[in-house]
Amino acid sequence: MRKFALSTVLILASLPVSAGHMGAHAEYVGGTRADIPSNNNGDIEVMDNTYFIFLSKKTQIKIPYDHINLVEYGQKVDRRYLAAAVISPIFMLAKSRQHFLTVGFQDENSLQQALVFRVDKRDIRVALVALEARTGQQVRYQDEEARIAGKG
Repeated sequence: MRKFALSTVLILASLPVSAGHMGAHAEYVGGTRADIPSNNNGDIEVMDNTYFIFLSKKTQIKIPYDHINLVEYGQKVDRRYLAAAVISPIFMLAKSRQHFLTVGFQDENSLQQALVFRVDKRDIRVALVALEARTGQQVRYQDEEARIAGKG
């Protein structure tokens, strides 16, 4: 446990230097909140000490970390058939992995809510480590392949 905590602190300490922004590029793809439009591109910010934040042109969401009770990561794999047909059959072998982050939390009315984001592959690991450190929740992985990619 101590080894994990030290690595988490080191990763969080290096974020402002190594990242071009303070969070993760993400797209809100759905969840329980009807007031948030789906397919909403923005940024997840994980550097705030109190709040998980999603900012886009259309939306600003702030959730206190201590209200978050689920952090889940999974992947969806799609074959690029269109590219294969148009460009080259070699693309039939290529896989496109999409990285999904689910954040479950209790809202101000004590109702369980969930938000699902598609997160940029370059940002997913930092987001997972930061959320684990800030919320105290262990990341749940949808399957073994997601566990390997998320900890990679």
